[in-house]
Amino acid sequence: MPDPSGRPIRADARANEDKLLAAAALAFARDGAAATLKQIAKDAGVGIATLYRRFPTREQLVDATYRYETARLAARTADLLGELPADRALRAWMSEVLDYLAAKHGMADTLKALLRSDEGLSSQTREQLTGAVEEFRLAGIAQGVIREDVPASDILMALAGATLVTEAAHQRPQAERLLDLLMDGLTRANGRH
Repeated sequence: MPDPSGRPIRADARANEDKLLAAAALAFARDGAAATLKQIAKDAGVGIATLYRRFPTREQLVDATYRYETARLAARTADLLGELPADRALRAWMSEVLDYLAAKHGMADTLKALLRSDEGLSSQTREQLTGAVEEFRLAGIAQGVIREDVPASDILMALAGATLVTEAAHQRPQAERLLDLLMDGLTRANGRH
């Protein structure tokens, strides 16, 4: 994200921004709407003035945190595919999606308003996440561990459905079971049941 003045961001300012966004994601996941900017700054190890200098409003912080977390999640494909077979990498990524959604849930009210005012944000998010799923899918097809006949968009929709019905933190075990069920369907050879 560029500096509000349009000037390039210094390396130390970029590092502070990354710390703030990571701390904000954790705070929104942990505390929901009760997350305070003061606590986010403290968790990031910066002063509240640093937070306000970069994100003058809560809405700007939520917007930046949402974009940061979406980009971070989408970028995890290479790391996971480098560590695990594609089917296991996709399954691990799906668990990270649950963490991502916990942070998103904590920003829900502000985020809904942002998504209504920025129509492109929702489609940009969907494109990034569909692209990540497609990387896993193609790697899995090449390795012979993921079915060819299920498009990435269907996988993402099934993932969204599983997470929608298990939004509450106490439902995490059920969400993980639903993800296992989804993976079972994705790994059946040639779509035969």
